[in-house]
Amino acid sequence: MSVGLVVGIVLIAVVVVGGLAALFIWSMRIVQQGSVGVVKRLGEFRGVRQPGLHPLVPFVDRMAKVDMREFPMTGDQQQVITKDNVSLRVSATIFCQVIDVKAALFEIADFQLAVDQLSRTALRAVFGEMTLDQSLSERDTINTRMQDHMADAAMKWGVRLNRIEILDITPPTNVLQAMSEQKEAEQHKRAAILKSEGEQQSAINSAGGRKQAAILEAEGAKEAAILAAEAQMRVLELQAEGEKKARTLRGEGDAAALAAIDKVAVQPNTLAVMQLRALQEVATAPNAKVVVPYESAALVGGAQVLVDALKGAGGPAAPVTNGAAPPVAH
Repeated sequence: MSVGLVVGIVLIAVVVVGGLAALFIWSMRIVQQGSVGVVKRLGEFRGVRQPGLHPLVPFVDRMAKVDMREFPMTGDQQQVITKDNVSLRVSATIFCQVIDVKAALFEIADFQLAVDQLSRTALRAVFGEMTLDQSLSERDTINTRMQDHMADAAMKWGVRLNRIEILDITPPTNVLQAMSEQKEAEQHKRAAILKSEGEQQSAINSAGGRKQAAILEAEGAKEAAILAAEAQMRVLELQAEGEKKARTLRGEGDAAALAAIDKVAVQPNTLAVMQLRALQEVATAPNAKVVVPYESAALVGGAQVLVDALKGAGGPAAPVTNGAAPPVAH
């Protein structure tokens, strides 16, 4: 065998092996995580391949990759008209996800474009049923209504609408100016109301304070009067108790003195002296009355007892007339 023939065979073998290797590599497909591969054989749907390495039949099979993750679709601002004929510019974001690969590829030509157009129609329909005030204040209601409008149609395309968010609502300039003036007027109104309520509350608090002060003052005066009366009553009680004790003590002293007198025999001389001294004190009193002893015989008898006592003592005796006592006059 000639050298040229060998070289030719080697070259042919190398070309064949290289072509087979290239063909094998070209027929292999890698599906990334989060996506699936849809295999079509000669244009016919053959199956869905999960993430990983998958071989295909060369020149016969084709694979289309579909992202199965949730993705947002943000459209540009749309011109809508509300129920009360106010023109608004609205933009929304739709979060959707492919759940049926076959329907997404074969039921609609471009499901993303279809969802975008459907969202525009839903925006106009929802805002056309609401007034300006509702459109500006009820975004959650708008999101729910839009999802209700789009859910059935999107589900036919194998697409699920997870949620819809309104990004921006822009009224016309004149409407914004009117809203600003209205807001300013409401703020002035609210400020006036708050001011009047504050003044009213202040007056109520002041009246309540004066009332409470008057009540406290009256209660203080009442308590002071009660305390004063109780103190006076206590003083009178103490005085009465003192007088009672004094009378008790005096009664006990008189009883004791009387008891002592009863126990001691009084001498006639002593009794006569006591009677004369009492008569002398009455006679020397500073008055213009003449005292005549009622019991003159007793006084004469006392004087006679005193004379007899002096005689017995050896002193001079004074004559005393029986039955007559000289009156003492001042």
